[in-house]
Amino acid sequence: MTILITGANRGIGLELVTHYLAAGETIIATTRRDIPTGLEDRVEWHQLDVTQQSDFERLNQALDGRAVDLLICNAGVYLDKGQSLADGYPPEYWADTFAANVMGPFLSVQNLLPNLQAAKAARIAVIASRMGSNTAATGGAYIYRASKAAAINLVTNLALDLAHLNIAVGAYHPGWVTTDMGGQGADIDPQTSAAGLIEQIAALNLENSGCFQSYDGTPLPY
Repeated sequence: MTILITGANRGIGLELVTHYLAAGETIIATTRRDIPTGLEDRVEWHQLDVTQQSDFERLNQALDGRAVDLLICNAGVYLDKGQSLADGYPPEYWADTFAANVMGPFLSVQNLLPNLQAAKAARIAVIASRMGSNTAATGGAYIYRASKAAAINLVTNLALDLAHLNIAVGAYHPGWVTTDMGGQGADIDPQTSAAGLIEQIAALNLENSGCFQSYDGTPLPY
């Protein structure tokens, strides 16, 4: 199986790479920054900013129509952590967050659609967040929450539009993870999150396409 993972240079993305490598899968990974040391020879790395169409055009040329069985849209940002309603949440945070967290997955799917179709029965997993659920609102983090809600909505609509191409799409909450984004006070480590995500993504098919699930398999409300 050939798996393409965006935002794979650290955190959950890097842990997904490690787990899939151990299972013997072929990994294509993207990063905006430096390639992690020790994986240069085992993973096919590409520089990719998911908000830049020009980067996708270079990736498309490099892949040259190669089949991709699984696309994991992991790249994302959380810029408004700790912002104050009184004087925070600047407009550029809104623009940059929605570009990465919503437009990024869309451009990934749009540009890699020929590669996914070449796989005959492909899957797309978008790493979303329970913070995007209306039933999990606790205030604050307005930009991040809104972007993840939009990403979940994107998955629902992609699932409908891609069903006739035999492509299943799911949204997944990775848990509150001890990464740079989640912080050291989070609930679970990246290894636990990645292992759970892989199990849930493996069960993705046309029957449950459009799902929104936690890494532990719990169905989540939109």
